[in-house]
Amino acid sequence: MKIAIVEDDINMRKSLEIALSDYDEFEVKTFRNAKEALKKLDDSFELVISDITMPGMNGIEFVEELQGRYEVIIITGNATLGRAIESIRLGVSDFLTKPFEVETLVEAIHRSKKAKNRVKSVKTSNTKGRDSLFYGTSAALEKSLSLAKKAAKSDAAVLLLGESGVGKELFARTIHENSARSGGPFVAVNMAAIPENLIESELFGFEKGAFTDAVEAKIGKFEAAHGGTIFLDEIAEMPYHLQAKLLRVLQERVIHRLGSTSGTKIDVRIVAATNADIKTKMRNQEFREDLYYRIATIPVLIPPLRERGEEIIPIAERTLKDVVARYGLGPKEFSKEAKEMLTSYHWPGNIRELIAVVERAAILSDDIAISCDDLFLDARF
Repeated sequence: MKIAIVEDDINMRKSLEIALSDYDEFEVKTFRNAKEALKKLDDSFELVISDITMPGMNGIEFVEELQGRYEVIIITGNATLGRAIESIRLGVSDFLTKPFEVETLVEAIHRSKKAKNRVKSVKTSNTKGRDSLFYGTSAALEKSLSLAKKAAKSDAAVLLLGESGVGKELFARTIHENSARSGGPFVAVNMAAIPENLIESELFGFEKGAFTDAVEAKIGKFEAAHGGTIFLDEIAEMPYHLQAKLLRVLQERVIHRLGSTSGTKIDVRIVAATNADIKTKMRNQEFREDLYYRIATIPVLIPPLRERGEEIIPIAERTLKDVVARYGLGPKEFSKEAKEMLTSYHWPGNIRELIAVVERAAILSDDIAISCDDLFLDARF
């Protein structure tokens, strides 16, 4: 198995290389940074092990550039654990917190390979959408949901606040589906996932010839959402100099495509979200105060999963049911010990992390009962 290790710390890089070289099954290549790795990675590699904090291009940006071509394991220190959790959205196989034993890493590598092989070997089936957007319920969730549904009845801008993975997009969809615009489009935009030089064209579109590669005109996300709802996720990550353009669009309800001399009227509902401390960003002049008040007519705080403990097992069991149906895995259930581990874990990645853990465990489990070992949470405690 050919593995790429991407780590800027020479001591960590060399120690991982030496440790894994003791295993005959692994062929290891190391890279000092993500940009060097991108130049040399080819189809012969099966797995990438990457740090988060690296010069030039961080681990999250690196994973985005890989576009799912390789299995990825993220290694991180506690200071960057939050960023590692973000990588779950990008489909990483696992993340390990430093320091860890080499045996733990080897086990993660084996699990990653096993999961990949099993997914390849089974035929997935299409399953109907779930009856409800939410898999579980709790008093804390219902309080926030009630506010969101009340907000849905108006056309006021809503700002969803909460940690990464708490279900902000589900809340946005709930607002849309409970609004008078439910028959219109719902367009989600992750501001953090769009390169800075492309944000304006992605949001507002462009005309043919507006720039070198503009061989034909293209509408932007705002035009695509006309008559419906646009969900601006990770709004606090929008570059400061572009925030004024967004503010003008929200005030005037008119967009200008790049390269166009005329404007286009839009009719959209704005729902934005962030996991950042947006008020600190305003004090640091990283986010415009006038834009904040434009998008935060109704702020809705979504509590983290650790404050919604009643939801953990229902979410896990419903996810397990969906995964079993999708991959045709046969009957599966959680052992008593596995349930106890699920409820005692602190879930820094919230619902997104829980779903990823359950899916992997279901695929890897050899028995009907999913065990604690199948969950592989010990390396994250």
